[in-house]
Amino acid sequence: MQDTSKYLEIENVLQTFPTPQGEFVALKNINLTVQKGEFVTLIGHSGCGKSTLLNLIAGLTKPSAGTLICANKEITGPGPERGVVFQNHSLLPWLTCFENVFLAVERVFGPPSKKVGKEPESKASLIQRTHCALEMVGLTHAAQKRPGEISGGMKQRVGIARALSMEPQVLLLDEPFGALDALTRAKLQDELLSIVAQTQSTVVMVTHDVDEAVLLSDKIVMLTNGPAATIGEVLSVELEHPRSRVSLAQNTQYQEYRKAVIEFLYTRQQHVEKMA
Repeated sequence: MQDTSKYLEIENVLQTFPTPQGEFVALKNINLTVQKGEFVTLIGHSGCGKSTLLNLIAGLTKPSAGTLICANKEITGPGPERGVVFQNHSLLPWLTCFENVFLAVERVFGPPSKKVGKEPESKASLIQRTHCALEMVGLTHAAQKRPGEISGGMKQRVGIARALSMEPQVLLLDEPFGALDALTRAKLQDELLSIVAQTQSTVVMVTHDVDEAVLLSDKIVMLTNGPAATIGEVLSVELEHPRSRVSLAQNTQYQEYRKAVIEFLYTRQQHVEKMA
């Protein structure tokens, strides 16, 4: 029986990159455990290696040392069990929203199927999966539009739909709302909370936004400043679900979590820099 308290495990990870000036240490001594169904955010100043860590979990890069394990299997490369949504939506501009999502669905569930132990599905089933994914993010009406015909927020929804359509065990989000205006960002945050509640997904998300981290997270992982960044503190956010941004604005516990993250980022880290 699988231990869901250790669904995603990062053990003693080191990440270095060669440069003309010598070896650059991006991350060191990274140890983290994520439970099944947990929403975890990675937060820290620019250059602290948040996206580098996310890319390691996605299997897009390999660690210089250490191991990453998902569902008792070592991560050795990309896989459909880990869906990724980037800050840049990465949609193919010549395809419609439907076609962008269908491409992923066909890749995972069509012949040859990438889902272990599953037979390839019929085209009708693949089409149904695509429609369901678009419906989940509220984009049924835009299915036949191309990326150039929709807003930035809608493009990000297509990216999320594409990732969800693969039924990933872990959803990886690299600042998916970072380039959006405040109102659109807030709306998509609320939609993401609803989607995660519906799918029971395990989520790891990179963010720079303290309020976003507290609103969405079960656990906030705070990274120290780079180079050689590591995990400085992990904060458990014990706020009840479902969460309402309006009611939380006056919530004392919410304010305490927010204060703790700000204190780490803007007081403790600045103090460390002055001491260095």
